Amino acid sequence: MAEQRCAVVAVLGAPNAGKSTLVNTLVGSKVAAVTQKVQTTRALVRGIAMRDEVQLVLIDTPGVFAPKRRLDRAMVAAAWSALEGADAILHVVDAAAHAGVGKNTASDAHAVADSTSIAAKLKQMELASILVLNKVDAVARPALLELTTKLVEEGLYTDVFMVAAKNGDGVGDIARTLAERAPEGPWLFPEDQTMDAPARVLAAEITREKAFLRLHEELPYDLTVETETWEERKDGSAKIDQTIYVARESQRKIAIGAKGATIKTIGELARKEMEEAFDRRIHLFLHVKVDENWTEQRSVFQRLGLDYEA
Repeated sequence: MAEQRCAVVAVLGAPNAGKSTLVNTLVGSKVAAVTQKVQTTRALVRGIAMRDEVQLVLIDTPGVFAPKRRLDRAMVAAAWSALEGADAILHVVDAAAHAGVGKNTASDAHAVADSTSIAAKLKQMELASILVLNKVDAVARPALLELTTKLVEEGLYTDVFMVAAKNGDGVGDIARTLAERAPEGPWLFPEDQTMDAPARVLAAEITREKAFLRLHEELPYDLTVETETWEERKDGSAKIDQTIYVARESQRKIAIGAKGATIKTIGELARKEMEEAFDRRIHLFLHVKVDENWTEQRSVFQRLGLDYEA
């Protein structure tokens, strides 16, 4: 039997670069929330991918950006902390944003600034990383080559991969390279496990993702979801009660919608994905509560695995 090998891989990048999509594609199942909104990943989500006798522990980090709030600072600190002890670092860059072919000029400019800042800090820390250019299917070849040359000059990269993480193009090459370089050592998780977060946490992430997707611009980031109770039933199903916390009463009304239509849609989408994720019937009950200071509460940071003092 071949010697077991295991690599811890930190996945770093600006908000909305496609880190979570890349991790989900590498793992082969949903382990991280994915939306068109930046800052979706708040804590460190670990996905586990197997390649023959090699286990890849992928740490999907919050997007690195210029923080303004306490929660922002904690998310960015968590992202950089993931590099400690990592066997490899993937710096994921939104190629479409850098090439100026993204859908939002303002967010593209932020993405470029954040990616450049990340490359500079990695270089300053003398941390070699693997450059992953994502969303390359939206960029013309000449522009892509020009972009690659520029980024390689800015950072300290051992390899460059061009991928479209959403459809899986090029992702297999990354997995193969990571597996080939993984050091010898025991696996950190059971072979059939795909993530290390408890089911209650994954359930909350699923609902938060569906809320983001449904609410779009009305309620960008001012909500969080907590799984209050998880009741196992005799028929094998589970009853889950969750609370969506928002900062203001006006946001609560938006989240509920006219005659409860919005919260009903969020619940239906979340329940369907939970049933697929947990392979069982789910009875989901959602409640919306106002908590003006939820982003400043120490308990929220502890639940998300973030440092309140960051």
